[in-house]
Amino acid sequence: MGVLDAFNDEGGKVNLNKGKYRVLQVVLREKFIGKGSKNYGEIEEICNGQFADGYKLHTFAQSTAHSSGIGGGDRTVCNLVFERIN
Repeated sequence: MGVLDAFNDEGGKVNLNKGKYRVLQVVLREKFIGKGSKNYGEIEEICNGQFADGYKLHTFAQSTAHSSGIGGGDRTVCNLVFERIN
């Protein structure tokens, strides 16, 4: 298995293998009115859930992707790598 094979193509779904690492991707959506992201709290929920499963946040990477779909605008893509604690 290559390094990139561990990444999950479906944003918001975690690879539930029993390996040492879990990788998750979250796409933050902007609020229709106002500033900020409407699902930013999702990252906190994911981190707390992974901790409860015995994983800690190892790496957090953020990038911006342009969207040309309905509404357009940029999307913030967050990649989270969790490492098994024990």
